[in-house]
Amino acid sequence: MKRLFMACAAALLLTSSASAHEIWVERDAAGPARIYLGEPSETAPEGGDPEFAKLKAPKIIGSQAALTRRADHIEVAYKGTGDIRVFDDAVFDPWKGENGSLEGAVFHARQGRQETKAQLDLELVPVSAEGNSFTAFYKGVPLPGASITLLNPDRWSKSFKTDAKGVIALPIEQKGRYIVTLNHSVDGPATLGGQTVAKVHHVSTLSFVAS
Repeated sequence: MKRLFMACAAALLLTSSASAHEIWVERDAAGPARIYLGEPSETAPEGGDPEFAKLKAPKIIGSQAALTRRADHIEVAYKGTGDIRVFDDAVFDPWKGENGSLEGAVFHARQGRQETKAQLDLELVPVSAEGNSFTAFYKGVPLPGASITLLNPDRWSKSFKTDAKGVIALPIEQKGRYIVTLNHSVDGPATLGGQTVAKVHHVSTLSFVAS
């Protein structure tokens, strides 16, 4: 009984950790980009989030930029001027869900709001360059009723839903860095970590600095 309880507790902890965590990217001007794993609304402990070690080899879309591991983030020697896109499907190993089937997580992240086309499987795309209205896309198809969370520079957060066309207008009312999170879960067999999972939880972030 004790072993069963511990196994269930471990599964719940993993599910909670995978669903609560996000990958996001920060960049100041034309400097190197920084890739984080954690909970952006929370103050990370010194040395980074306890799960940061599981972020090992995030993939940069369209770039072979060198990755350098720092204490609490991965630094990217990104030389481009456009938006930066990252994904990682190997942060957390698949886990057993409530019904006993395996589930997994895929993380996507975008920095910047210059470009108006999606390149990630799950992505928030500005309707117009540098605008405050965005369309949620999953594999190029708009997502109506998608769950969105906006974190403003003061770490105040608010939840939203996209409209019938998958569009959301966000209240960008002050200067500073914003992080927007989009969640979307997909049922059906997929392969993650060399295992077949019955559900994939996609988590995508968009970060940008409003001036």
